[in-house]
Amino acid sequence: MSASVPSGEAEIKKYDTYYVNVDPDQDDKATEIKLLSFKRPHMRAFHCSWMGFFTAFFIWFAIAPLLPEIKNTLGISKQQIWTSNICSVAGTVFMRFINGPMCDKYGARILMGVLLMLCSIPCACTGLVNSAASLATLRFFIGLGGSTFVCCQFWTSRMFTKEVAGTANALVGGWGNLGGGVTQIVMGTLLFPLFKLGMSPEKAWRTVCIVPAVVGFCLGFLIIQISDDAPKGNYKDMKKNGTMPEVSAAASFRSGAANINTWILFVQYACCFGVELTMNNAAASYFKSKFELTTESAAAIASIFGWMNLFARGVGGYVSDNLNSRMGMRGRLIWQGALLVVEGALVFVFSNSNSLAVAIVIMVFFSSVVQSAEGSTYGIVPYVNPPVTGSIAGVVGAGGNLGAVGFGLGFRQMETLQAFYLMGGTIIASGFLTFLIAIKGHAGLITGHDSEEAIAAYKKTAGGAPAQQTLQVPEPDAAVAEDVEDKQ
Repeated sequence: MSASVPSGEAEIKKYDTYYVNVDPDQDDKATEIKLLSFKRPHMRAFHCSWMGFFTAFFIWFAIAPLLPEIKNTLGISKQQIWTSNICSVAGTVFMRFINGPMCDKYGARILMGVLLMLCSIPCACTGLVNSAASLATLRFFIGLGGSTFVCCQFWTSRMFTKEVAGTANALVGGWGNLGGGVTQIVMGTLLFPLFKLGMSPEKAWRTVCIVPAVVGFCLGFLIIQISDDAPKGNYKDMKKNGTMPEVSAAASFRSGAANINTWILFVQYACCFGVELTMNNAAASYFKSKFELTTESAAAIASIFGWMNLFARGVGGYVSDNLNSRMGMRGRLIWQGALLVVEGALVFVFSNSNSLAVAIVIMVFFSSVVQSAEGSTYGIVPYVNPPVTGSIAGVVGAGGNLGAVGFGLGFRQMETLQAFYLMGGTIIASGFLTFLIAIKGHAGLITGHDSEEAIAAYKKTAGGAPAQQTLQVPEPDAAVAEDVEDKQ
């Protein structure tokens, strides 16, 4: 067990000592990740972050493996099923834009808990669906819970230093996304068959979603009660005692949205997380129809896509951090562009696989690259404009959902193979947008150069000469920081 580390002396804060090592110059953020610890505030927030997002993701896609049964019961068409898929990800686009600046102002803890409780209510009402319109409406409101991703990424950025935040963000994001795979196998292969033992298939799908709804509501309430907004306490108390200035949500959003790099990453995240959401909606139905499988078997195979989150997103963030320590931002960008190009190529290979065994193997590699690209994207996000990271995370996160809407429309209107081709080509094109990313103080792929501070930072991380200060992202512009902190 690690010894407690003094947190400082003359400042009002909630905790006098911490279980992990912290950096007082970075607002007492943790410099290490101790996965087996649940201690407050840092590791408690870490685990609440991924568990909250995991549960929201589980609720979000709990209906997906049941769609073949719902389609038969209601007598609705493929186009109407895809309309509901699109609605399930459309609602969260708007909420992700809102959640970013709201996290900057109020913190991630309360938003995470409240959103979990709210999205549990429509999930519990799944059994009331009686038409294509009611299915689409229900899935729209359940999908609002997907915006907890912004809370997830902001919370760990608030708790961990710049040196480890990339890995922390990738781990909690990946383990949260794992809910998309777990829900396929738990709902489609375990709970649905279990419920069918004592009732008809229709009654089974109408009642089974009550289980994740109850779990989600209880967890949302618990998260609010047992965790903290930041290392030094909760935002409300920190503002009251002067530890934290007031933040204008509107000013935060304006600053983040005005940066062109935000929108390039928005498009690229649409081509990785948007692809994952599309596959979560489509995979079970695709395998059932193409390879003539049962609902249970198709759901089990489809769950493999989500299970890659157990490690793949974390690997993407870790490699991005490692390349940054050797090459600076240029290393992160090379990794980002390469992942997207390979991902797009694998879409073409997967869609042309006519053997079930080959399709499964290709899907494993395809999913791993998709989720690595997600981790790589959020290794870049904190550098774009540090004082408004919450807003930028929200905008980029919304790109993932908008990508799912776009790809979903493709699958709704086109033949499946053509839709896969459209998706693959778009992903490859997005990879080349990496050449346009130019972040102040950092070298791009073909333009710009690293500032002295950036060079000192990544040389220090790589074990070279010590830097004069701990720095992984550029210092905020004074004007931007003042605008965000002082505007009401």
